[in-house]
Amino acid sequence: MFDTLSDRLSAAFKNLRGKGKLTDADIEATTREIRIALLEADVALPVVREFIAKIRERASGAEVRGGLNPAQQVIKIVNEELVGILGGETRELRMAKRPPTVIMLAGLQGAGKTTLAGKLAKWLKETQHQTPILVAADLQRPNAVTQLQVVGERAGVPVFAPEPGNGVGDPVAVARKAMDEARAKQHSVVIVDTAGRLGVDEELMKQAADIRDAVNPDEILFVVDAMIGQDAVVTAQAFLDGVGFDGVVLSKLDGDARGGAALSIAQVTGRQVMFASNGEKLEDFDVFHPDRMASRILGMGDVMSLIESAERTFDAEEAAKTAAKLQKRGGKDFTLDDFLAQMQSVRKMGPLTKIFGMLPGASQFKDQLENFDEREIDRIEAVIHSMTPAERTDPNIINGSRRARIAKGSGTEVATVSGLVERFFEARKMMSAMASGKGIPGMPGMPGMPGGGARKAKQQQAKKGKKRGSGNPAKRSGAPAQPQAPQPGQLPAAFGGGQNGGDFELPDDLKKMLGGQ
Repeated sequence: MFDTLSDRLSAAFKNLRGKGKLTDADIEATTREIRIALLEADVALPVVREFIAKIRERASGAEVRGGLNPAQQVIKIVNEELVGILGGETRELRMAKRPPTVIMLAGLQGAGKTTLAGKLAKWLKETQHQTPILVAADLQRPNAVTQLQVVGERAGVPVFAPEPGNGVGDPVAVARKAMDEARAKQHSVVIVDTAGRLGVDEELMKQAADIRDAVNPDEILFVVDAMIGQDAVVTAQAFLDGVGFDGVVLSKLDGDARGGAALSIAQVTGRQVMFASNGEKLEDFDVFHPDRMASRILGMGDVMSLIESAERTFDAEEAAKTAAKLQKRGGKDFTLDDFLAQMQSVRKMGPLTKIFGMLPGASQFKDQLENFDEREIDRIEAVIHSMTPAERTDPNIINGSRRARIAKGSGTEVATVSGLVERFFEARKMMSAMASGKGIPGMPGMPGMPGGGARKAKQQQAKKGKKRGSGNPAKRSGAPAQPQAPQPGQLPAAFGGGQNGGDFELPDDLKKMLGGQ
């Protein structure tokens, strides 16, 4: 959703790189680009004006003028101000002192409230160790009760639905009965799914207010479709005035809309975004962290979310066993079965494009990520499953006839099988070196790496031996002295150093990367 905004902001910052000092013209040009980027992302105009004013004020101050790298300082300012308009600190759910905690969902029809109710219930059950119950108080929309029951079953959460819905029943009475049900069966959280409308109207407001008064919720969450742009902000403000709410949940954050609602709604309403739904599966639900979202918008990744996702997915005991296999015998105990298990664990974290997108600098490879075919992983699984247990344990025994058999069994080509085996050996070698603390194979000059260590350099020097001097005394006296080892802090002659090192100059690209120093 924020790809276009990220690209425009990156382009704005690119013009600042290599500058030793920012002028007023630089600041004006950069803020103009940022303003255009935000407006194109459909951010509310009052939010844009306030945001640009703060950036201009801070960028004109001594914190940038005296900085060593103005581009990084401006990015830091923009990051901090983005965190501010996204809500500042992460806000957690308020839990009742005496259970059950009541959470009421409100919003327009089509915003995704019913599906989100299941996602929230699953999240509370699995990560917060609560015992939630879903309440079907949307009795207007056709099959809304049935949909909630299906979602509840998938989430493994009970659903209280005494009325069939489809226009039959009193939602306020259902909400009251749900409280008695929750206390009787000792549910710690009650999630009330209320009806939505195609637009804000008095009937919707009155019904939502009546349910609010009946259950006295600890949290009222307003569910917003992040794809509807500025209408989301207008609707949120109307709900805030008519019913009131405590926090915002952004749904459909995985869409390709411009995302201005996410950047506007917290600032306009004064209510923080608490959760974000970024997919169709029940697992596609996250706590909204303003600092992490700002980092992703600026192309700096979201490593913390990636780590948390890995911790939820990977089994610590199995991970320890795998690490032990990689550390012993050069990683030869690490088999294709282990490789397949690791790959399947990574897939549980979500699409690989989403995982790679959380890494810093991933925006540079956006086109490659978009063109990545997730079915390639299915082909790898098919190839490994077509192998015998002996072949998965020791891939060295896979000869030509075995490769032909495996290719036929997996519906692939022999070249695909050969490529997989070769990549497995390379990956095992790399992971084994990293697990043993020897660095990454193939990187020159790093410890334990073939082709680059000091030991190999000494061996090559020993093979060459000393060069004999000329037999002619005149030539011998005029010959240049043997090059001496560079002094501490001096570059070797191969890099332009020599004895005085005065001729050396950094390449232009490296100068730019280092901020023009």
